[in-house]
Amino acid sequence: MNPLLELLTRSWADILMATWQHVYLSLGSVALGALVAVPLGIWLSSRQNIARVVLSIAGTIQTIPSLAFFGFTLPVLGIGVLPAMVVLFLYSLLPILRNTYTGIREVPGELIEAGRGMGMNDRQLLFMVKLPMALPVIMAGIRISSVYIISWATIAALIGAGGLGDLIWGGMNVYDIWLILAGTIPAALLALLASFILGRLEKAVTPRGLRST
Repeated sequence: MNPLLELLTRSWADILMATWQHVYLSLGSVALGALVAVPLGIWLSSRQNIARVVLSIAGTIQTIPSLAFFGFTLPVLGIGVLPAMVVLFLYSLLPILRNTYTGIREVPGELIEAGRGMGMNDRQLLFMVKLPMALPVIMAGIRISSVYIISWATIAALIGAGGLGDLIWGGMNVYDIWLILAGTIPAALLALLASFILGRLEKAVTPRGLRST
């Protein structure tokens, strides 16, 4: 029997558990990132000077090597799921925040003026004009963030957070290529699946008049 198939047959329960942990870590972090970054991006869209500072800070966080970042959290948060989700949450912010800010800022001025001409207030303009127009760009940011976080979550295994990284690092420790593949293949499939599903959602929320462009 193929060694990979033999491993899957013998350890399918462990692989399913690691996959679930990986999904929980990744999508939980992205969901929290979206809950923070989308409202913050909307708020920053009318405050350019503050936006430059906040986006610079988020960009700086993105440049910190993931292994070092996980290490920084150990003295404060210890090991396990909590520090992993904190780091992944911080990593998830920039794509969503930047796309939300850009999407709101790039809503055509004539549409906003038309809304004002119809008597809309700022709240109505936001929910009836700006957000529907910016939603495809926001969803693109969430999609990008999700793919990044699914890959970075494998490193979280080094601080005891579990996930598919446990299989990858365990395979590296014992020089077992099949164990490495048992963690790598599901992680890659999760990233592809997340990209596909969120890409379809991105298309679904695009106003019909913009789909051809």
